Amino acid sequence: MNQKVLVFLLPNFFFGMFLLGFFCKRQKNLTGAFPDPTEDWLSIQNDRKSTLASVCLKNNLLKLRSKLDSRVVNQLFVELKHKFIYCEVPKVGCSNWKRIIFILQSDFSAEASEIEHDHIHQTPLIKKVESYPPATQKGFLNNYTKVMFTRHPFERLVSAYRDKLLHSEPYYSVTVANEIKAMFRKNKTSSEKVSFQEFVSFILAKPPNNLDIHWKPMFLLCDPCNIHYDVLGKYETLGLDSEHVLRVIGAPESLHYPSLKRYGSEKRTNADITLEYLRQLNSEQIEKIKKLYQMDFFLFNYTMNYEDYFSLNG
Repeated sequence: MNQKVLVFLLPNFFFGMFLLGFFCKRQKNLTGAFPDPTEDWLSIQNDRKSTLASVCLKNNLLKLRSKLDSRVVNQLFVELKHKFIYCEVPKVGCSNWKRIIFILQSDFSAEASEIEHDHIHQTPLIKKVESYPPATQKGFLNNYTKVMFTRHPFERLVSAYRDKLLHSEPYYSVTVANEIKAMFRKNKTSSEKVSFQEFVSFILAKPPNNLDIHWKPMFLLCDPCNIHYDVLGKYETLGLDSEHVLRVIGAPESLHYPSLKRYGSEKRTNADITLEYLRQLNSEQIEKIKKLYQMDFFLFNYTMNYEDYFSLNG
């Protein structure tokens, strides 16, 4: 009798195990169960660093020098408590990263929303690496977590134009605007705002190293071939990368990257808006700005074919 029961039960047991395995596998495929998000993120980081290293080597951008370029050191902000160095790339969320640094070093005595845009860019409480002696600077760069964020060069360019030339900042909307008008207009006293075409022509007329930091090529600002950044973040994955940066430096779990914007009522520069502006340029200008930002495209793995890029990301 027991033998008959055993003969009956065994096939059912194996069939049950097969079904359990099948459904577990199917559930894993459907829900993505058991993935390790940190592993995925680290894999993406390794890909970005590998691309960067390859392009640096191929284009002879590695330099043997004992002293850092003063213009690059000027872009590096340091937060001592969490051993954190951030390279400022304007138009890539830098105001909010400065707010993060301010909060970290003030022991959370301020909320991000309470820190005004102008204040965060003027306060002496956020220290630059350049304010320390050379030996200390070297120690920072060897031992601290170094972070750089990038953005598609075309989108960053359009964002800079909209932010600086279409609003009422005295330096940009008056001083820089008047310089542009003097170069490209017969009527130099015209009150009409600088066009995007004029803005691009103005940028193309200057050597890359002399450009304003808001539209200077990103690789010239942060020198990623010679400063080995621990995290290469992207504006396109800002939320995910920022959370990982905060965990890497040991920030409290309650602290998150703020999504604050200077002109709250205005839509952020995105793929569609960028394409609208790029279509105002002629083919010669497009080719010239591709050349200007060529190393940014290559180093940070952005496509130069903006029609393809924006059709995928728009």
